[in-house]
Parts: sequence; C-alpha cells; structure tokens
Amino acid sequence: MKIKKYILTISLLSITSITFAQNLPKRDTVITEIDDKYKVVTNKFFDNWFIGAGGGAQFIFGDHDKQMQFKDRLTPALNVYLGKWFSPGIGFRGGYTGYKLKGLTHPWDPFAAHSTGEKYQDVKNVGDLNILEVQRFKYNHIHGDVLFNLSNIFNGYNKDRFFNTSFFAGFGWGWVNEEPAESEPSINLGFYNTFKLANALNLTLDLRGSLFKDDFDGEPGGRKEDGVVAGTIGLAYNIGKRVWDKERIVEIITYDEAELNALRERVNKLANDNDALNKQLAEANSKDITDVKIEKNVLVAPILVTFPINKSTVSNEARVNLGFFAKAIKEGNTNVVYNISGYADKGTGTLATNERLSRERAEAIYNVLVREFGVSSSQLTISHHGGVENMYYNDPRLSRAVILLGN
Repeated sequence: MKIKKYILTISLLSITSITFAQNLPKRDTVITEIDDKYKVVTNKFFDNWFIGAGGGAQFIFGDHDKQMQFKDRLTPALNVYLGKWFSPGIGFRGGYTGYKLKGLTHPWDPFAAHSTGEKYQDVKNVGDLNILEVQRFKYNHIHGDVLFNLSNIFNGYNKDRFFNTSFFAGFGWGWVNEEPAESEPSINLGFYNTFKLANALNLTLDLRGSLFKDDFDGEPGGRKEDGVVAGTIGLAYNIGKRVWDKERIVEIITYDEAELNALRERVNKLANDNDALNKQLAEANSKDITDVKIEKNVLVAPILVTFPINKSTVSNEARVNLGFFAKAIKEGNTNVVYNISGYADKGTGTLATNERLSRERAEAIYNVLVREFGVSSSQLTISHHGGVENMYYNDPRLSRAVILLGN
C-alpha cells in the first residue's frame, strides 16, 4: 500500500511539474500582425512625403467667356506641389497653379480689362459682333489642399493598388499683376488621381476647380463669381518610407534558463522513479489498489499544453512531455479513449481566428501523438471550443491551450 501511495505522489508531482514547465514564459518577443486592411501603424514625420509637377490646360469662367468658343479659351497650365500623407486616407499638400488665362472683354472704358485689341470674330451672340475683344493675362495661384484618399478609406489600404483617387478641398490665394491688378482668396475643390508606375513614382491626373470674386478677370460686371478650371497630367515622386505597416501586438516574455533546466531534470528523474516503482509493484503482484485508477500499472492523468499567442506550433518542451503521456497511453488499457480539446484566448483575435486556432492546436497535438509517438488513432478524439474566457488563475496564456483527458 505504501508503494501505491508513493506512486500516486510521484505521478501527481510529475503532472504538476510538466504543466508548470510548459507554462513558463518563453524568452522571446512575440510580434503578431493584425490582419486588418483598415488598421496600420502611423509613420514618422519624414515618411510618406511626395512632390509632383504637371502640365495641362485651363480656362476661365468670366463675364463674357460663355460667348467664346471653348477651344479658344484653353490656355497652358502649370502645376507644382509638395505634400504628405498622415495616414493612408488623409493627407495635405501645398502648391502652385497658373500661367495664363484667356477670355473676352468689352472695349469700352473703363471695362477694357487685359484687352489685346483683337476683335473676336466668332462671337456666339450676333448682337455683340465686333464689340468684344480678346483678353489675355498672366495668372498666379497658390493653394493648400486637404486630401481624402477615397480608395483607401472605402476599400482599405493596399500597397500594391495601381489606381488611387483622392478628393481634395482647400483654400488659396490668386493674383494678377497686370493692370487692372487683382489679388483675391479662392475656394478649391477637385480630384487627385494617381497611377502606380513604381514604388516611388506615380503618374498623376489632377483636376481642380477654383472660385474667385466676380472682378478677378478685371471686370466688376456684377455677375456671378469668376472661376478657373485646370486639368494637368504629371509625375509625383514619393519621399521617405512609402508604405504603411500593419498594426502589431508585441508581447515580450522572459524566463530563467537555469530554472527551466532544473525543472526538466526534475521531470526526468520523477519519470524514472515512477518506472522503477511500477516494476516493483508488478513483481510484488499487488492487486489491492482501490483509491486511484491504474490501467496495466500505468497512471494516466490530464495534461495541459499551452501555445504562444496566435500560434499552433508544438514546442520541443511540450513534445518531451507528450512523449511521456504517449508511453502511458500505449502501456495502458487500449479501451480507454482520450479527448484532445483545443482552446484559444477570447480576449485576443476575432471569433473566426479563435475558432481556427483552437482547431489547429488540437490537430497539432493529435499529429504529434499519432505520427511521432505511435499512439493509435482509435484511442484519440478531437474537439475544439474557439475563444474562451480565462480558464485558470485569471491568466489568458493558460487559455491558449490543449487539454488531454481520458474518458
């Protein structure tokens, strides 16, 4: 009877030591990326800058310009800018747009604004024939725009996306130096479109509408405000870090190597003592054992195997302990069936992720027992329970686990 009690004590100490050794923190930094295209890490100040330039055409909406053929109103446009993305969805840029504008004006003083003296012969309104003259003047416009990348906002960030479209809105200041000189604020709206040519280079299509006071073209005609519409094609170069990293969970874990080695030695010693005592019990042919369950003189108790966050890989330490457990199963009653139950930490990961992790962890333990240690698959069943609340000691690490239990 004393031998029987000593065997029970040794076995329980073995299971306790095995469980404790398995739950020692790893000396490691565990970094888990969050697989969410809408969540990224904010970059440093000097990252995600861009500089661009382009050329195209522009035209003005003035008091008489509707009477001019559209093709005659077009003038060259220059566009340069510098900007920064604060996130994949929001950025800011400051720039310059301008060159020359062309329209129509009355020749009568004092309204002959920026007239070239050329009579416009293709007036749409016959009553104004030979009355309107061509006007031409240099135009400068600086502006600041807030950019909203609609592609990233609605579809999530994708560093390999070929086309991105961004709506922008902002304010600016336009001026004309030629008499009659004007200097006025502006309101700006438009779309900034990019086509990826390389990691650092984009082809751009910039469409801008700017609204000024009625007398910006030099004629205070009392009509609606003047406006300028510009479209330019160019190139933009990305400066600094050009991509956004996914958000990550960082878990720093340390442990005492000497303590872990001592526990390993203790487990090995207890296992050897258990084998020796079982041999003595067999030789004594003792059958008077009623308070513990021993099948063919081998005690099989529950075992807990834990995993790092977001992982289902079985560590070498766990494999050693599973080897002891497998030996006990094979030497025990072949009619006993053991259940392998997989779990995940409910506080980390989505419902679908935890469901997958709990299943993969159970399958990993099953594969080690069957393929590495030769346990019969007929003695094993698998179940998984997804994400669960803290099962032991209010410690979430003990819920990232598999429990093996005999039925």
